[in-house]
Amino acid sequence: MANLPRKLELFYDVLSPYSWLGFELLCRYQNIWNINLQLRPSFIPGILKDSGNKPPALVPRKGKYMMMDLQHLKNFYQVPIRIPKDFLTVILEKGSLNAMRFLTAVNMEKPEMLENVSRELWMRIWSRDEDITEPQSILAAAEKAGLSKEQAKSLLENSSTDKVKNKLKETTSAACNYGAFGLPTIVVHMDNKPCVIFGSDRMEMLAYLLGEQWQGPVPSAVKGKL
Repeated sequence: MANLPRKLELFYDVLSPYSWLGFELLCRYQNIWNINLQLRPSFIPGILKDSGNKPPALVPRKGKYMMMDLQHLKNFYQVPIRIPKDFLTVILEKGSLNAMRFLTAVNMEKPEMLENVSRELWMRIWSRDEDITEPQSILAAAEKAGLSKEQAKSLLENSSTDKVKNKLKETTSAACNYGAFGLPTIVVHMDNKPCVIFGSDRMEMLAYLLGEQWQGPVPSAVKGKL
């Protein structure tokens, strides 16, 4: 009897470019490795506050390094990251609360669309330097990802309900309970025990823990499909 797929949770926020890298890598491998990938939209400011951590942008040397690092990772991971022109305003003032509530609503009502809608929101903020805070921006992302206008509007309305708000809080709290201090946070469930991995640069270790083969950032099975 074949081994059952291991449950793998990815906690992420579209405000985090490193979350985008981890997201794309795991999406590329979800049908190669024996895993059941579960996407968990979370709210990174809540995780930072709970853990006492600070955004890299608030630590000058980290912020400077981040700019250089993302340029290297863009090419290595083949993810079209482009730093927003008004980086600090986007990160520290505009944030992603509305977007993450919308993704939570998508996950609750149209989970099969969560991957596409998440990717399109990342494309807006981290590739095309477009807004993700206004209702029309979120609707545009949802429609481009494949949702109908009616579906997108309904999900946007639902994203402001207490049910959705509380679900986002619950998911964020779940990440904190696993020990998250930033995103992406990956939780692999092995032998009924959660194994927590932070960051998008631990995929070789993740493969080792899973007993799988790491084929690099763009495995042969997905080459030419990006």
